[in-house]
Amino acid sequence: MVLYVKDRTGRFGERPYYQPGELDQECEKIIRSYLQDKHGVVRFPVDTEDLKSLIERDAYELDCYADLAEYGADVEGMTEFRPGKKPLVRISGRLTEDQRFENRLRTTLTHEYGHVKFHAYLFSLNQEQGLLFQSGAPQRLISKRENIIDAPQADWMEWQAGYICGAILMPISFIRKLAADFVSSRNHFGPISPQSENGRHIIDLISREFQVSQDAARVRLLKLGILGHERGPSLFS
Repeated sequence: MVLYVKDRTGRFGERPYYQPGELDQECEKIIRSYLQDKHGVVRFPVDTEDLKSLIERDAYELDCYADLAEYGADVEGMTEFRPGKKPLVRISGRLTEDQRFENRLRTTLTHEYGHVKFHAYLFSLNQEQGLLFQSGAPQRLISKRENIIDAPQADWMEWQAGYICGAILMPISFIRKLAADFVSSRNHFGPISPQSENGRHIIDLISREFQVSQDAARVRLLKLGILGHERGPSLFS
């Protein structure tokens, strides 16, 4: 059962509070089920087209060629909540049109999916209570590049979407298995310093295995405690 706490951002009266482990469990369930149903097998990295199809399944529409310049040069995604309809997701066209940005496209897609899957019902609930959409105008969540994978916790909605982004692309059981095999092969115990040789190698490993940027891999490993200060008991013992 989801725990609700006071929303200090003022968007809602109360907002859902998820422990990271709860998000990890739910996100792995979502992506496993989707891949199994579509392909009959669960493999990683998730194909970029599958990420688009996942959004299209749960949103009203996905536009991967959007011009979001009016919202700021650093805006790469937007989810729009409209009264009586599923959300509309827009992704900056420059991420789709330039193959160099595919990893950024993948994290932006999964970030926006986090809003669609975990936050749309809040807007619908407030609409039913007459607290939003008084003018009939849509409500928009605008995602800047700096917040896609690692937003500050004070902005709980962006933080959750960022965590969901990592948990969909790099599911908990898969990344822990890879990390456990890695530290075992290196005879390493406990967290790995990001600046160490082992740290650089495991970031590169996760980046390649899940087709994410090294920044996205590093943030995910830090949030799971696989990267950190090299002290204390082994996470994998």
